[in-house]
Amino acid sequence: MTEGTITPEVQIKELQEALATETDRLQKLFAAYETQEKELVDAKAEIEVLEKEIIDREIEKESLESIIAEKDVRVRELEMKATKNSKRVEHLEPELEKMEEKYSREKDRLGKVFGIAEELDNDLRLAVTEMKARDDWYVDHMQIFEDLNKAIKERYEMIERAVESERKSQHMSRAFTERVEEMVQARSEEMAEEEAETAEAEEATAAVEVVEETVAEEAPAEEEPEVEETPSEEEPTESAPAEWGDAQDPWAAE
Repeated sequence: MTEGTITPEVQIKELQEALATETDRLQKLFAAYETQEKELVDAKAEIEVLEKEIIDREIEKESLESIIAEKDVRVRELEMKATKNSKRVEHLEPELEKMEEKYSREKDRLGKVFGIAEELDNDLRLAVTEMKARDDWYVDHMQIFEDLNKAIKERYEMIERAVESERKSQHMSRAFTERVEEMVQARSEEMAEEEAETAEAEEATAAVEVVEETVAEEAPAEEEPEVEETPSEEEPTESAPAEWGDAQDPWAAE
């Protein structure tokens, strides 16, 4: 078939086949493009992750370098301190020996003190046991002590009442004595007045007797009995105050 004999149907068919071929090729190219684009995106993400890891590694590296530097400084400080401590130990060894000697002496002394403390603890336990026994005995006999205390209290109250009664009795006795003395004094004054009156009466009676005796001597003999009766009637009156004052109670008149 020559070019002059190519019909339009054949051309259309050829063009359709070419179109299908190009379409298929383009689809494959687009799929390859999408795959490459996806791989590119993944590569970018991986690059970002790697960049972050690189940054983190750098930070860790710097941190480690800083830590190493600090450790070096610390090691140098420790070495210097160790050197100083070694020198100090050399100077402190004599003091350490002295301290060990003091420690041994203190240990011996504390051992003795501990022994004494044990003895004191044993004595304390014994004392506590004795005190507990004493307290138990006191609890068992508490009622007796309470009764004794009550009896002693009653005794002191009785003594106080007796002392108060004695005080009141002494006060009443003093008052009675003072009253008796006042009465005796008053009675003595009355008796003195009565004695004075009796003396005056005796003087008056004596004067009367003298007058009567004189009259009797001058009168006749038959009148003598009448003169003798007058003194006999007055004698009881004169002697009555003396007999009353000697025999009777001076307070009876009160």
